[in-house]
Amino acid sequence: MIKVSIVGGTGYTAGELLRILLNHPHVEIESVISTTSVGVSVGEMHRDLLGETDLVFTDTFSNPDVIFLCLGHGLSRSFLEENDIPKDCKIIDLGNDFRNDPSFMGRDFVFGICELNKEKIEATNNVANPGCFASSIILALLPLASVDALTDDIHVHAITGSTGAGKRPGDTTHFSYRDNNISVYKAFAHQHLEEITHTLKSGGSNKVPQINFVPMRGDFARGIFASIYTKWNNSMSEQEAVDMFKKYYKDSPFVFVSDKSISLKEVVNTNKVLLHVEFHNGYIYITSIIDNLIKGASGAAVQNMNLMFGIDETVGLKLKGSAF
Repeated sequence: MIKVSIVGGTGYTAGELLRILLNHPHVEIESVISTTSVGVSVGEMHRDLLGETDLVFTDTFSNPDVIFLCLGHGLSRSFLEENDIPKDCKIIDLGNDFRNDPSFMGRDFVFGICELNKEKIEATNNVANPGCFASSIILALLPLASVDALTDDIHVHAITGSTGAGKRPGDTTHFSYRDNNISVYKAFAHQHLEEITHTLKSGGSNKVPQINFVPMRGDFARGIFASIYTKWNNSMSEQEAVDMFKKYYKDSPFVFVSDKSISLKEVVNTNKVLLHVEFHNGYIYITSIIDNLIKGASGAAVQNMNLMFGIDETVGLKLKGSAF
């Protein structure tokens, strides 16, 4: 059994991680750490887990095989500095501390896009989990990067559910603001742009054009719908391009290219990514959908863990979505 410790256990990503790992056949959760909720039952904090676990929050861990860091951005580095963690203990960081600056205290973090870096993930003890927006956009564009077909400005409009903003309430997350409302934030300046750019370069693009990214807040709880287009200057026919997408992901257990238009509910509560490719007026147009808490966070983290421990990457992640 893989002994797991979860640090920062009260938020949305930690809750989703607990739901997955409590049903993982190769995992024993050793500890769930929260300095603000010591002694509180996990089922009392994450109400859907009431009756499913006797775990209580603690502020210590003993000897886990892997630590999941579900901390606020910037706090993972502090945690590693303040705790003596053996080098052979694996670290999976769900924050942004190591996505763009991967070396820290003798640890070199691999960017955890399984569809691109599978072999590197299998060989490392340290993974930086991708951001949720980044995952949806990177996976939509990697096939084009692989044939160096990103030659013109890339335009992205993507909408995320309220869970993407974290559990702590704020002016733009409470019900009266979100209900029947859509708004733009961090237009052209989102923090995920850097990791998107360097991943597309490592995926095969000689040069990544400007990415014009407009993120939006949606009036729903979970999921990301990304709408992406760029000029199509490649010699491939439209059908050849679609076939190229399908070939690129033929060995992926979670990424699928749909011949029909896609809608967000088709992936909610799953670790799947659905893509759809069309062509209009000289542009290639890609839609990409994920569950921001699963494939955009905790599901991807478990997929990375499986690879790091030599387990089939789908174990614990064969989740059933709800279409209605």
